[in-house]
Amino acid sequence: MAIEIKMPALSPTMTTGTLAEWLVGEGDRVNSGDVIAEIETDKATMEVESVDDGIMAKIFVHAGAENVAVGAVIAVLAEDGETASDVAKASLEKSSSAAPVPSFASEAKAPAEPAPAPVFAASVKAAPAPQTKSSDKPRIFASPLARRIAADRNIALEGMTGSGPYGRILRRDVESTATAPIAQTTIALAGAAPGGVIQTGATQQGDSYLVANSQMRKAIASRLQDSKQQAPHFYLTVDCVIDNLLEARKALNAKAAEGIKISVNDMIIRAAAMALIAVPEANASWEGENTRLFRHADIAMAVAIDGGLITPIVWAAEQKGLAALSQVTADLAARARDGKLAANEYTGGSFTISNLGMFGVREFAAVINPPRGGILAVGAGEQRPIVIDGNLAVATVMSVTLSADHRAVDGAVGARWLQAFKGFVENPVTMLL
Repeated sequence: MAIEIKMPALSPTMTTGTLAEWLVGEGDRVNSGDVIAEIETDKATMEVESVDDGIMAKIFVHAGAENVAVGAVIAVLAEDGETASDVAKASLEKSSSAAPVPSFASEAKAPAEPAPAPVFAASVKAAPAPQTKSSDKPRIFASPLARRIAADRNIALEGMTGSGPYGRILRRDVESTATAPIAQTTIALAGAAPGGVIQTGATQQGDSYLVANSQMRKAIASRLQDSKQQAPHFYLTVDCVIDNLLEARKALNAKAAEGIKISVNDMIIRAAAMALIAVPEANASWEGENTRLFRHADIAMAVAIDGGLITPIVWAAEQKGLAALSQVTADLAARARDGKLAANEYTGGSFTISNLGMFGVREFAAVINPPRGGILAVGAGEQRPIVIDGNLAVATVMSVTLSADHRAVDGAVGARWLQAFKGFVENPVTMLL
């Protein structure tokens, strides 16, 4: 009996997704556990594994299809003893006799005649046909965003070596490649200027191009716009002297077991977690009729990935020592960049940390990532002149800014939390108490 492959729900909030790429073609043998497709959700581009063995008999949703509903049949597998052609034929007959499938795109129109296959194409914008494997044309490993930018700029991906995991081509690889000239698009209009031809667009756009927004980019835009519009942000900044922290990190790494490397960010996460436990009123989120108070410091750390941002969560961070934290954060960051996080690893949490210090950013204020009640923006540690007991000295100083939702966290509570955080950072031995 044919096995239906359906659009999976890769996060609790996912209702639709973009089928970014098929990694197998019709007629290919598929084994349980094989990665068969990449799905672009509102959180990330993630790999989808097959749960059954069989032959890929028919692909209904082409690569590039947007707004594919969760649960929609995207392909069928033929089991052992079945022929792919028979299964494909039976699936087409079944789909043509079934009730019309609603369009995934709200602006799409119903087809004039019944289609022989489910009407997934209603939401596809010039979707290419699925590519089958070929021994003389190896598959190109590239992110969906990198492919779109390459297509817009007329850049060939063949032969390009990417900077991502296992040579995967990322956005930055394409953008660093010289682009071909972009052709001017013109349209003819009755009664136009002399010559009857004008450039498309109401105004001159210069040397520019359009890149289609991914599901992740749209979700980031929507969530953060809602956050700035609905959550009354307030901001508190303190400077932390981190010379003791840097010395403690150096000593810890010298004594750590092989494979353990504690980062400054690990120690910041530990300090933030300890401060949330010390000031539990700051470990909160607003939920309309109620304020949720968290018993643990479930800290989401912002990780930049190709095309956007994702925040994997260190659950109960206050219960983890620095060695354990270093392993957890390294694993989460690596799998986040590879698109291999499970939904429960980036959904929820009570507090967020965004660290741009590695880019040389001295100070910034971050937008709260709802429903969390606060986010800490961490700047770079740098040598600055300070006054100690009336004398001028030089110390390594790190500026941090707390953005808090005033509905759930009062200003005095935020100030007490920052005071506790600063105390743990400047006296790291207290993190061990």
